[in-house]
Amino acid sequence: MYAIPLAEDAELRPLEPWQAAEFLAHIDRARPNTDPWIPWASRSTDLESARATLQLFADKQASDTGRIFGIWHAGALVGGVMFVHFDTASGNCEIGVWTEPAGEGRGLVSAAVRHLIDYALIERGMHRVEWFNSTLNARSRAVAERMGMQLDGVLREYFPHNGIRHDKEVWSMLAEEWRKTR
Repeated sequence: MYAIPLAEDAELRPLEPWQAAEFLAHIDRARPNTDPWIPWASRSTDLESARATLQLFADKQASDTGRIFGIWHAGALVGGVMFVHFDTASGNCEIGVWTEPAGEGRGLVSAAVRHLIDYALIERGMHRVEWFNSTLNARSRAVAERMGMQLDGVLREYFPHNGIRHDKEVWSMLAEEWRKTR
């Protein structure tokens, strides 16, 4: 297995179905951070559903349409990043993230996102990376801003989650822009 160093005591690694128990324990710790914003996280509530989430991304990876990675700090899974979708035909992909409190404030999510943007725009030759967040999710917006993404607009009352219709911000980074910022 490979690991990408994010900091002295942190690394980015693939998350796979055989890690469902570790993923579930992590999601349970992360639930207060994820439930307000991420619908798929609220679907991983037992071992079977956690395995199904990871299997969904394993299938996406096999078809080159998405993938999921964990962020480990001091040996514990504390967050993750993913290509929610990865469309090589259009040259567009979407990055998503999540974390638990133990993964916050260390720059790990930002470091992991940089690796995914590099992979998509430089290594794979994608044209555009997209980032979506609820307008109420200031932490997610801050990551997009730190990456130098541009706010494309707001989709008003775009998605229902936890009984609330959320406005969704759409951010993007184009390959040419990323090359200039590297």
